[in-house]
Amino acid sequence: MTIETHHEGFLATRVQKAAFIVGLMFVAVGVLGFIPGATTGITAGVHAAGHDSDNLLLGVFQVSVLHNVLHLGLGLLGLVLAAKPRLAKLYLLGGGVIYLVLFVYGLFVAGQDTAANFIPLNWADNWLHLVLAIGMIGLALVLGRRRAPARA
Repeated sequence: MTIETHHEGFLATRVQKAAFIVGLMFVAVGVLGFIPGATTGITAGVHAAGHDSDNLLLGVFQVSVLHNVLHLGLGLLGLVLAAKPRLAKLYLLGGGVIYLVLFVYGLFVAGQDTAANFIPLNWADNWLHLVLAIGMIGLALVLGRRRAPARA
């Protein structure tokens, strides 16, 4: 008689690795949002939030302190939730749904000079949010599938 064991350690599955990498990416983006050179407009002042921020990450994506902190938080959450396969899948799926909602929200406020654009969002941000939504949901669904146990 043989006993099969299933090891679900840290980063043992593909979905855990994906969640960890996505989390690292968000942490990096959050940090870069505070670094002059990586983010233009900082020399004129860092904006806490709001549509009037002229801070552009990589010269393209409109950011603010709030925006950067949200990226950092989402990234740190991904690093923590990557510890378990189920939580890693939920992180990718939930994050993807949040980015899909943010994309729809951005359809109404991106680039607008309105208080509703408090994060802030421009059109580059908005399209990136759609790509992130599709990517994160796709990773969750493809990599988060449970494999049938191998039969001896």
